[in-house]
Amino acid sequence: MAGAISKCGRNEEKFGSCHSEKRGVGLMLFRLRSIGMKEVPVLIVTTSDVPEYAHPGDAGADLRAAEALMIPAGERRTVATGIAIALPDGYVGLVHPRSGLSAKYGITVLNAPGTVDAAYRGEIKVTLLNTDKHNDFEIKIGDRIAQLVIQHVEAAKWIRVEKLPDSHRGEGGFGSTGVN
Repeated sequence: MAGAISKCGRNEEKFGSCHSEKRGVGLMLFRLRSIGMKEVPVLIVTTSDVPEYAHPGDAGADLRAAEALMIPAGERRTVATGIAIALPDGYVGLVHPRSGLSAKYGITVLNAPGTVDAAYRGEIKVTLLNTDKHNDFEIKIGDRIAQLVIQHVEAAKWIRVEKLPDSHRGEGGFGSTGVN
């Protein structure tokens, strides 16, 4: 990238997926770790950093809080991440809860997975729910609050029919296969 300054995040040097910042624009490229390695422009809206994979082969890249706030017990708050992205057509960003926050503190993503459509250019925000009935949860700037998974998606052509084809499952759902 001509006229670009190379910068590496906490783990990118280890994993070989460095990003670049174009002078004066605040535009960063976040490499999708998939076959064909897509580059995704990441606009830093506030003081945040680009999403990062904690380990090689991870599906989700960590999203960090760009603001400090308290989530009272049993309540939800929408948390800014400080970034906006430009996904290529045919891709979606899925915002998932972090398993450690869920297991240790009862913090989850309310509409999991949250959907970031390819055409969306606004700041990514994450609605977190504190499921703990007694303890508030404090979020500090820079805390890892969710994971962003990038996936290829196919658009469907919806066709109205009079009857659906039969399948081995039929209409069984909501526990129809039992628990054992």
